[in-house]
Amino acid sequence: MSPAAGSHPGHVLSGQGSEPLQAPTPQAGTLVRFSQPIPYAEAWTLQKQLQEERVAERQGDVLMLLEHSPVYTMGRTTQPAHWACGGEVLRRTGASLASVDRGGSITYHGPGQVVGYPILKLSHYCAGPKQYVRKLEEVLIHTLLQWGIEGYRLERKPGVWVRWNHADAKIAAIGVRIDHGVTIHGFALNVDLDLSPFSHIMPCGLTQCHVTSMAEVRQSAVSPPIVAQQMAQEFARIFNIRWMSLPLDVMRQGHHDHHLTSRSPLHT
Repeated sequence: MSPAAGSHPGHVLSGQGSEPLQAPTPQAGTLVRFSQPIPYAEAWTLQKQLQEERVAERQGDVLMLLEHSPVYTMGRTTQPAHWACGGEVLRRTGASLASVDRGGSITYHGPGQVVGYPILKLSHYCAGPKQYVRKLEEVLIHTLLQWGIEGYRLERKPGVWVRWNHADAKIAAIGVRIDHGVTIHGFALNVDLDLSPFSHIMPCGLTQCHVTSMAEVRQSAVSPPIVAQQMAQEFARIFNIRWMSLPLDVMRQGHHDHHLTSRSPLHT
């Protein structure tokens, strides 16, 4: 018998004509947050190291939450028409350019956007990739709800959308990859950032794709660190994870010498 819908982890559930059932114990995971925007290349190197260690069972599940320095990333389905301006745009925006092995097309990351990179053993949380993406969407939708913003899905258009200026507008992007049963890449939520870099590309390969942010929808400033904290809480709830935090200096020193085992409780 499966736990009742809406039950909370750790609560005893009553079965009809059977012994009480214990809700599944949350998985232990490591939450890593960065206080300053970091270059994409640095985050990508760390992601790959963490995934290799997770595949080898030398490390548990990890969620990295951060902001990036300005960068355009091109996924596997990027076409020339999605990125027509080339080096001129890079010079004008000061952004870098990276080709990556995630799904999806081109997108932009920059300060004021909260990016999440879950490095998870997929079978611990989901039946497959589609359910995993749905759960990521749920995390984003519930994070938006805490700010009074109603996010939703659109069929055959990945990510999370909101209604803005009488049109569907994309507020969060998702692009993932699963290798040897472990997830890599992730999602990005536009919190309070300059949206003009999106005007130089066809975001996610979608024609006439309007892009917006939480700050634009609310017409007021929104704090990315607060949103990141709320996102971590929603992720823990939806994926049934109990977060432990890791000191940033350990990450900065490189975990060739410091595996992610020195943990302290994260109170959120």
